Parts: sequence; C-alpha cells; structure tokens
Amino acid sequence: MSTYDDFHKFRSEMNEKILNSDFSDFKKFFALDTKAYHEGKIPAKYKEMMGLVASMVLRCNDCIFYHLEQSIKLGASKEELYEAMNIALIVGGSIVIPHLRYAFSVIDEIYERVK
Repeated sequence: MSTYDDFHKFRSEMNEKILNSDFSDFKKFFALDTKAYHEGKIPAKYKEMMGLVASMVLRCNDCIFYHLEQSIKLGASKEELYEAMNIALIVGGSIVIPHLRYAFSVIDEIYERVK
C-alpha cells in the first residue's frame, strides 16, 4: 500500500471511531475545523496553504499531508506550495526542515493521485 492509501485508510477509520464515540465535543470541533477552510473572503486554496504553513511550524506530518492534498485539489501549483513552505521555514526555522523533507517525499504522489 502507498503512503497515500495508508494515510486515507487510517484517517477514515480513526475519524469514524472518533465521530461515533458519542462525545459531542469531538463533533463540534471537527465541524468548526471543517468550516474554517470553506471559501470566504479568503479563497479556500489560500486557507489550505495557511493550514500547511501552520502544520509545518507545528510539526504535524499528518496535517501536512492533508493540507498539501487539499491545496492541490484546489489548484495550488508546486511553486505556490514551495512559497508557502518557505514561509513555514522562515517562521519555524531549521526545526521545520525534517517536515519540509516529509512534504517533498509525498508531494509528487499526491499530485499523481489528485489529477
């Protein structure tokens, strides 16, 4: 199985468990998170790239994968993603480099799968 498939399988299974746990606060947070990235005065693509920057600075590879995929689905070019990832590197410093490596390790597969 590929990184892409592994990511989606695990995410789907765990989200289903979480959302079916009968703990309503989880559902509220998931709904709030989803709504934050909807189209608004700021286009959704840019919101996803902001999510990518935050995820890199906060060092969450699952989140990096998710926001890369969503950005690509919304039409982000590699150059746009590179600029966003550079912002993360500038803001976060060298601690972001391993997560930049991770992003580069999955970006081509995401582009292949999304198109």
